[in-house]
Amino acid sequence: MNEKIVVGLDIGTTKICAIVGSADAKGNVNILAIGKAPSDGLSRGVVTNIDKTVKSIQQAIEEAQNICGMEIKSVTVGIAGDHIQSFQSRGVITISGPEKEVSEKDVNRLLADTRKIALPSDRQIIHVIPQEFIVDGQDGVADPVGMTGVRMEANVHIITGMVTAIRNIERCVEKAGLRVDDIVLEPIASSLSVLTPEEKEVGVALLDIGGGTTDLAIFEEKTIRKTSVIAIAGKKVTDDIRRGLGILQDQAELLKLNYGAAHMSEIVQDDPLLIPGISGRAPKEVSRGTLCQIIQPRMEEILEIVRDEIQASGFGRNLSAGLVITGGGAMIRGVTTLAREITGLDVKIGVPIGLYGGMINEVENPMYATSVGLVIHGLNSGKASQAISRQALKEMEDSLPEEEESRRPEPPKPAGKGNFMDKLKGWFEEL
Repeated sequence: MNEKIVVGLDIGTTKICAIVGSADAKGNVNILAIGKAPSDGLSRGVVTNIDKTVKSIQQAIEEAQNICGMEIKSVTVGIAGDHIQSFQSRGVITISGPEKEVSEKDVNRLLADTRKIALPSDRQIIHVIPQEFIVDGQDGVADPVGMTGVRMEANVHIITGMVTAIRNIERCVEKAGLRVDDIVLEPIASSLSVLTPEEKEVGVALLDIGGGTTDLAIFEEKTIRKTSVIAIAGKKVTDDIRRGLGILQDQAELLKLNYGAAHMSEIVQDDPLLIPGISGRAPKEVSRGTLCQIIQPRMEEILEIVRDEIQASGFGRNLSAGLVITGGGAMIRGVTTLAREITGLDVKIGVPIGLYGGMINEVENPMYATSVGLVIHGLNSGKASQAISRQALKEMEDSLPEEEESRRPEPPKPAGKGNFMDKLKGWFEEL
């Protein structure tokens, strides 16, 4: 009865997964139940049909409840989608207290200050991730509590999402009869279940290839340095197979999972595959090589974008632990070979690790990385991710006196948006 129990709910484009986990007094994580349901109410990680999504959530939760024998009332929810954006910010405060010693309250006050930026009305902060603290000019401080100083600064990584997208996820969960404990960016959750502290310290890139989006998170010196969401993922591969072979969506998905390959070196025997015909038509034959020729170009496109994102981040040379691929897309044979060729990094498949008991064999699969990570995040109250959740941020702000709005500039706009006219004017002025 002393165990803390948490439910992680991964609301994905192709599936909705609920995992029930608990932690005992020693901190050992046990997996108590898994519930899954097909998802057809989302597109690229964003809810497009409330009723269908609610029905799928209820189905996954009911299956999990039947396995663990408990009633589920609240969940920690994952969020993704190409509406996610991130940028760097900075905050500064003076140290309070007669001894000028940095306290936990001072750190909370500083982190709350970093989020006081001019955001568009349609965007909302999801996470504030500390990069480093600076106390009286001394930089590189990971934990300033207990240090003495007058001025403290912080460089942070802020992750935002569309207000409507976040609210629609909350509405779906609430209409399913559940309470939202927290909303967590999915690559942050996945990192908790598949990456080791050593990998995060020496530098590693986590690539989560889901159904609707591909999520990238770069870690160095034990913290997140870069996050990115790519709007191409496993569902595009399935669509390519469906269109290329003229078959049903379900047939294309089965072919991808059971016989698909992302690299021609995986094709040892090019045996023909028999596909049932539609509406009484004769069956179709397709070779494994033909299937690979459809899958490989799309996977190359995804991995080339990932390579460019890593290079643009400036951390490409610091990834001593290479690239860890997880999510449903990691289950396509040959993906590590292809990723190694395109990125030039050491590559491995990431599966949930560090679990103690229960249904651990069932979740040792890349497709459960996010769900298990959401459970770990909930059990650790977000501390293990080094990401200050919006719930914690709200509590920080509620405890602070009202201050003048920040005078820091607005976060930078994405490249290529809103600055065309400025460039055009500049060109004419130079003539």
